[in-house]
Amino acid sequence: MLAVFVNCFAVIFGSLLGLLFSKKISDKMSVVIQDAAGIITLVLGIQMAFKFNNIIYLSLSLFIGGLVGSLLDLDGKILNIGNSLEKLLKGKKKKSITEEAKDNPGHELSENQIGQKNRLNFGAAFLNASCLFCVGAMAILGSFEAGISKNYTIIFTKSILDGFMAITFAASMGIGTLFSFIAIFVYQGLLTLLSTFLQPFVTEQMLAELTGCGGAMIVMIGINLLGLKKIKTANYLPSMIFVILFIIAEPWFMQIKEMGINLFSR
Repeated sequence: MLAVFVNCFAVIFGSLLGLLFSKKISDKMSVVIQDAAGIITLVLGIQMAFKFNNIIYLSLSLFIGGLVGSLLDLDGKILNIGNSLEKLLKGKKKKSITEEAKDNPGHELSENQIGQKNRLNFGAAFLNASCLFCVGAMAILGSFEAGISKNYTIIFTKSILDGFMAITFAASMGIGTLFSFIAIFVYQGLLTLLSTFLQPFVTEQMLAELTGCGGAMIVMIGINLLGLKKIKTANYLPSMIFVILFIIAEPWFMQIKEMGINLFSR
């Protein structure tokens, strides 16, 4: 649970800094922070992706998992859940900044007006920050690695990224960002605890393939942060399940292969 506490502390500390210096952080500084976060995420993802042992498992998992996720529209469903929670927290009569802009295209709000309205909206800040910090491959894979192999590298790196993002979120949206640490504690804490029960069933090969598959998805997150291309990363989450299934089924694959060799050798 050490990694979870560090991640929570990073978000709290970053949020406090953002609230303290909210009037001093310019748009240019926010862009620099986001670009740096994108580069770091991309480098981490590439490093992890090359830890796979079987490129066939990785390729098939991403292809099949991506197709299944797209058919289920996981990205859209997660987005809808977020919108529903936002409406629940804000109340049906209240509209978000985006909705107001759509309803009144001729009356655009200035950046200062948007900042003032967002800073007053605790619910929106809490929700958006919670989604940013919890929905992603780094939270899932990092929690599992922390629980199984006591490797905190991913979560510690995520904590640095989350801390910087918390600064910009708190500066623009307010104190609700700080309380997103509750969502991080519950979500990543449960994942970490669950991983300890799964440890006897997790092999080194399975962990290597999961790391490679997760790394590929972290690369997608980095590409999104850099604005190079919009990839619906959530649609690829089933890939983590498929790579496990391929490893479990590997003995049967080997038996089929041996049967084929014996058949042709006769």
